[in-house]
Amino acid sequence: MLLIFSAFSAGIISCKKDIPAVETAPPVTTTPPQPATGELVKDSALFYSRDIYLWNTQIPASFDARSYSDPDKIMQAIRQYSNEPGFSQPVDRFSFAIKKTEWDNMSAGLNWVSTTNSEDGDFGLTVFFRIEGDLRARMVEPASAAGKAGIRRGWRITAINGNTNMSTGNSNFILDNIYNAASASVTFLKPDGSSVTITLNRTHYKEKPVYLDTVYTISNKRVGYLVFNSFLGNQNEILSDFSRVFNRFAAAGISDLVVDLRYNGGGYVSIQEKLANYLVSSSANGSIMMKQVYNNSNSASNETTKFKKEGAINIPTIYFIVGKATASASELLINNLKPYMDVRLIGGTTYGKPVGFFPIPVGDWYVFPVSFRTTNKNGEGNYFGGIPVNRQVADGLDKDWGDINEASLASAIKNISSGAFRQSAETPYIEPAAIEASNRKLDKPFLKITIGGKKSF
Repeated sequence: MLLIFSAFSAGIISCKKDIPAVETAPPVTTTPPQPATGELVKDSALFYSRDIYLWNTQIPASFDARSYSDPDKIMQAIRQYSNEPGFSQPVDRFSFAIKKTEWDNMSAGLNWVSTTNSEDGDFGLTVFFRIEGDLRARMVEPASAAGKAGIRRGWRITAINGNTNMSTGNSNFILDNIYNAASASVTFLKPDGSSVTITLNRTHYKEKPVYLDTVYTISNKRVGYLVFNSFLGNQNEILSDFSRVFNRFAAAGISDLVVDLRYNGGGYVSIQEKLANYLVSSSANGSIMMKQVYNNSNSASNETTKFKKEGAINIPTIYFIVGKATASASELLINNLKPYMDVRLIGGTTYGKPVGFFPIPVGDWYVFPVSFRTTNKNGEGNYFGGIPVNRQVADGLDKDWGDINEASLASAIKNISSGAFRQSAETPYIEPAAIEASNRKLDKPFLKITIGGKKSF
């Protein structure tokens, strides 16, 4: 999933469309050094972190911000000071910084991936290994170069720039030529057995968070299916899509719902809240959805959010398709619903990000030190190791979105119709270590983000 962002301040928008301001986080209450350029920018990045970082008291007095090349390296360096009870290693894998120009592109709803050439756009194509030697298109953005070329999820990649080595051992080549190159010639084997070679060039484009919605009739049941790929983007458009989708589901009289978050790396808490309000049972209306908790220096900004039921969908059980790329606001949604509904997870253990941050301007950068943690009604939320699934199922990379024979969707449908996730003779799916490692590498350029808070910075 290529990540996009809606505006957090009307004054930051610099391109293409009007986007309403959204909530950011509580103010940092202290006065930073006067940011300018160079060393003072580094000093300011550290100054803010000492105030707002969730584990701020663990940053040693001897930490030297000026020994790092830029604010992003500083944010990466402070991650080591995130010791959390119950975990043997620092839990922060998330704090980062980004140039304002790149963030402005994201704020305008343009694609972005953390590569060396991100300002030049990308192909709109992401890839995963299905099995050893079998590389597939996992996601294609419709408005991108790949989407306009007609490429679909599930197409097998047999060559890139003439190189036919599509093995996990060649992952670095694949990553560089799909995500970092200005152009690439990619050969695909299509489901009908034909082969096509397509030259892709980097472009900017508008992403599609609400990717697919449909209704199936399964064993006399009406089953809704929603593929939601990002809690980021133009909020008005996303909320309009939510209204359309859930009105459709209500009109169809769905009795069950499958929400596909397998590549959703997160986004704005406010969009998560809206979706949670559509999904939750009406009996939860007015009850605690979640709490956002800051460090002791900023505890006055702690906040409790309650459910405000939206729409007419009122079902007791909800299925989520998830995996290693399901992160942040996606996990927050799942965690918030668990105390109130029968939540069933299919796929693979999620990423593990129960914390969030907000943009802090420092010179020509924004810094994002982790600033708050989230918990649900029951105080649950320390899932730094990811949220486990009810049934481990392969990512059906050989099928397009919405195909009822795709492994994960088929497992959900089987459980809806029969109460079982698979045939009794089937062995549980275990992803081979080499495939898991390579797919994590291929997913690494994509940010896992929870942007939250209710007050203006």
